[in-house]
Amino acid sequence: MLGFVRTAVCVALTAYAASASAQNYPSGPVKLIVSIPAGGVTDVMARVVGQRLQEMWGQTVIVENRPGGNSGVAAQVVERSPPDGLTLLVTPDSTFTANPALFSKLIYDPVDFTPISVLCRATPMLMVHPSLPVKTVSELIAYAKANPGKLSYGSFGTGTYAHLSMEDLKQRTGMEMQHVPYRGAAPGLNGLLGNEVSVMLLNLSSVEEHAKVGKVRLIAAATEKRVPALPDLPTIAETVPGFKTSVWFGLWGPASIPPELLAKIQTDVAKALELPETKQFFKTNSFERVDLSPQDFGKLIQSDLKHWSGLINAVGAKID
Repeated sequence: MLGFVRTAVCVALTAYAASASAQNYPSGPVKLIVSIPAGGVTDVMARVVGQRLQEMWGQTVIVENRPGGNSGVAAQVVERSPPDGLTLLVTPDSTFTANPALFSKLIYDPVDFTPISVLCRATPMLMVHPSLPVKTVSELIAYAKANPGKLSYGSFGTGTYAHLSMEDLKQRTGMEMQHVPYRGAAPGLNGLLGNEVSVMLLNLSSVEEHAKVGKVRLIAAATEKRVPALPDLPTIAETVPGFKTSVWFGLWGPASIPPELLAKIQTDVAKALELPETKQFFKTNSFERVDLSPQDFGKLIQSDLKHWSGLINAVGAKID
């Protein structure tokens, strides 16, 4: 009986400590560890959200870029951190939805993390260099088939959506195109602008200004539905039924974050994302708000992991 009482007291004290920790959070500076170099969408989102949270919390929020290892370096930092919510990971979905199937060995364990919040979903577009005589998906397919092996498409790395989804599109349509991987979205875009590659999938916010002055040509949205900002631009799926791709950016913590603390962080992040200035940032950059609970966020990760794993296995895109 005495042992039972002691156990009950310990459980009660633990629950009280977790609740108190959540109420006092954050008790010091918070680090957002970003897996991508400064300047990319992941980094920009971290800085926008970090600034809003800093204003809400009255505590310093530090954005620390730790690129390398296909997001593994940053993930490892957070994985080894205490579950106090003071060290969090901002990274693209591929860190947890593609890398586990893409790499034979990771330097981090995807199960050692707590999903907190989706920060935003980007808007992938199919585009070509303006020298290519195509303006629609149908024309691209016809041109590629008439010129087998002469076209190349760029991506920002093996295993990214820009690579896997183009391979998916090739398989669905019978097109032949050579894959040219670049070390990041910015070098990939430069490759397209310089006509080193003819075709690319890239987020609208990265190319919108180039498209306006004719340096690239948008031929279709790679999203499930038409993009509100470009209602006259068809989707790829209108020509190739069933095709779609997506890319989103999220916030994770290490494993074993107490439920009360997890709820506190997720709620505060949601408030930051709903602020008028954040909404304007989303609109300006054609980002989409994805409002999910941590539990539903976890389900999204598993669903996308299944999707990307299937594509990775289909195209044989394994990395040792």
